[in-house]
Amino acid sequence: MINKRRSAAVLLGLLATTALIGTPPAAADDETAEPPAEPPKVELVLDVSGSMRARDIDGRSRISVAQQAFNEVVDALPDETQLGIRVLGATYRGKDKKQGCLDTQQIVPVGPVDRTQAKAAVATLRPTGFTPVGLALRSAAQDLGTGSTARRIVLITDGEDTCAPPDPCEVARELAAQGTRLVVDTLGLAPDEKVRRQLLCIAGATGGTYTAAQSADELTGRIKQLVDRARDTYTATPTVVGGSAGCDNAPLLAPGVYTDREAFAEHRWYRVPVRPGQELRASVSVALDRPVNPDYGVLLRATAPDGRELVRGVDAGSGRTDVVSAGLRWSAAEEASPAPAPSGVQPARTVCLVVSNSFAPRPGTQVTPGMPVELTVDVVAASPAPDGPDLGRGWALLLLLTLAGLVTGLVAGLLTRWWVATWREN
Repeated sequence: MINKRRSAAVLLGLLATTALIGTPPAAADDETAEPPAEPPKVELVLDVSGSMRARDIDGRSRISVAQQAFNEVVDALPDETQLGIRVLGATYRGKDKKQGCLDTQQIVPVGPVDRTQAKAAVATLRPTGFTPVGLALRSAAQDLGTGSTARRIVLITDGEDTCAPPDPCEVARELAAQGTRLVVDTLGLAPDEKVRRQLLCIAGATGGTYTAAQSADELTGRIKQLVDRARDTYTATPTVVGGSAGCDNAPLLAPGVYTDREAFAEHRWYRVPVRPGQELRASVSVALDRPVNPDYGVLLRATAPDGRELVRGVDAGSGRTDVVSAGLRWSAAEEASPAPAPSGVQPARTVCLVVSNSFAPRPGTQVTPGMPVELTVDVVAASPAPDGPDLGRGWALLLLLTLAGLVTGLVAGLLTRWWVATWREN
């Protein structure tokens, strides 16, 4: 009964407090509230031209391998991702090139995915006609629309465009010049040099990547990686920045995500202001968008303006095979603080970030433009690092256990001696 009375009193108190204070403030109106984050949007563009009948991937036709990859990707698609599917060369069976080069359709609109519908649409595809890659890219960009975050097109094809104009490289440059925040990643299903050059050109123009897929597993894994990348990076579109050859004239970076391109075996410099009591956290990823020799790596370092190395980054261990990453942390408390300004506020010191790579191109690999680099910079309040392993209050417990062990040993020894003496007397 007492507990019930107390609960009633607490409830009445809460009701009275609510009445006095009033109802809680509502969310800010649309003019002041931040707009909700846009969902990641990806469109897969699949070549269904006649050459996709070739049976040279694990003994299977290229189209069947692509269909299997699509099914597995759709099943694993994150719920928040909006996906569309567009095809080219899928319907026109005639010989009229002019008509065949208009053959591109969106079979799944960009939006929340109905997995059953998407897989059924892909399953009915049969290799048919021409290869209007340029027109399909332009149409896919319209499918994705515009917005505040990046959109991604994943183009899967086994051949070069047979319908230019429009030339697909020119379309990619056109889209990049429009500032539509569109990235095109390309996947080649045939070991053809002309196809490789064209797909490299398309990817390079938009900051995307090119990969040659020679097996079903490679194709499935790569599409999943690209869809995951859209999910991971859609909330912050990287700012384009150009690193320099030295710290003195390097661009000054605030916290954010940046994109750049780095040539083979190059060093690119950036500057970040860090105040006492702050910690710099930075990471870099370099996309493997072309064949490179083995035994390569990426190094991220923080140095003082005079060249002294402050900290050297370590492998970030992202687990992805399409990028090589490294990251570092450095606190301004790790060095003596500069003299305070007359206002009493300690000035920020400049830290130089250096991105280096040891990549070497394979014979015949195009070396320009440089490889895509994504640099993330953050400056936060420094977190004190422990001086070393310390038991803290565990020392008292350790001492108590030691004393207990000594007492137990003494008692056991006395009891043993008494028992032996008694046994001898008997």
